[in-house]
Amino acid sequence: MRTSIAIAVGFLALAGLTACSGGGAPAASPQAAKSTAGGPIAVAASDTECKVATTEVAAGTSTFTITNGGSKVTEFYVYASGDRVMGEVENIVPGLTREVIVELPAGVYETACKPGMIGKGIRGPLKVTGEHKPLSADAKLAEATAGYKRYVKTQSDTLLVKTQEFVDAVKAGDSDKAKALFPVSRTYWERIEPVAEIFGDLDPAIDARENDVAEGEEWTGFHKIEKDLWITKDISKSGPVADKLMTDIKTIVEKANAAELSPVQLANGAKELLDEVASGKITGEEDRYSHTDLWDFDANLQGSRAAVQALRPVLEERAPDLVKTLDEKFAATEAELGAHRAGDGWKLHTELSKDELKKLSDSINALSEPISKIAAVVVK
Repeated sequence: MRTSIAIAVGFLALAGLTACSGGGAPAASPQAAKSTAGGPIAVAASDTECKVATTEVAAGTSTFTITNGGSKVTEFYVYASGDRVMGEVENIVPGLTREVIVELPAGVYETACKPGMIGKGIRGPLKVTGEHKPLSADAKLAEATAGYKRYVKTQSDTLLVKTQEFVDAVKAGDSDKAKALFPVSRTYWERIEPVAEIFGDLDPAIDARENDVAEGEEWTGFHKIEKDLWITKDISKSGPVADKLMTDIKTIVEKANAAELSPVQLANGAKELLDEVASGKITGEEDRYSHTDLWDFDANLQGSRAAVQALRPVLEERAPDLVKTLDEKFAATEAELGAHRAGDGWKLHTELSKDELKKLSDSINALSEPISKIAAVVVK
């Protein structure tokens, strides 16, 4: 989900990108919607501060424009009670400005910047006042969220089954079977990750890499077991971690299926999944021990397409040219990735050349640009 400075810089060098492209995550369209308070809300992030231009906004949609003036890669979040994520932007490299559009009903929230992308972050209060007509009051947007929730339900149902199979293999000491099931079970996780990430500490408990964990915190989840399987080659003591993974997966599936989503969360989620590909899968950072990153790449791409397809009737009505571009770019990326099929799965990341990774990177960048425009279309 996150990436180190070294990896982020390495990806920029690989992709041949400038800082304005954000390591595979292009800056949001200048046509992004403005907040109901009168304009984008500036956020000045640094290694020690998170200065939000205002601590009170009107209910409805708000745009936060985050500029990273520090030396560390950072993230920005808007949290509701219980650290429920209302909106987020990850992998904001030094010098980059990125935007996120968030729909917020009246209430009390927190903003947070996370230098180094670990820990609870530098937090501040945000009060949202007044009334607004929710985006889901639009019948087509309501159907979009309902359709996407049906997709999440099908994926999460299978996630439960495949994770249980993976956990059973780990607890039985069957390393070969566990290795085969690792990328398969993660496929269903990666497809619904934008919804899973909404729920506070559950996402890092399930999906954190070793360098994502703050000092003094326990490392658990998929990637801890991945290291046990491929590096230490000893899963004799991995049973408790596997049991916790299954418990956390059950909890997050229950929460994901019960969650009420804003249509703008679908749009943001489609973009977040491509950012995940750019920052973790193409670089090899995500599955650094097993090198099964292309399974995750494919799952992220499918999850992004599912969110876009749910919104398709609205996009066809409001921005038909954008729909045409999205169809073309999705097809191009799927074709580029499809060249690396291996049986029922995918080649290992280590089997791809720099040129092949560069082509995958370019295809994701080309797709990310039109997807970054969807949120503005949804809220207009």
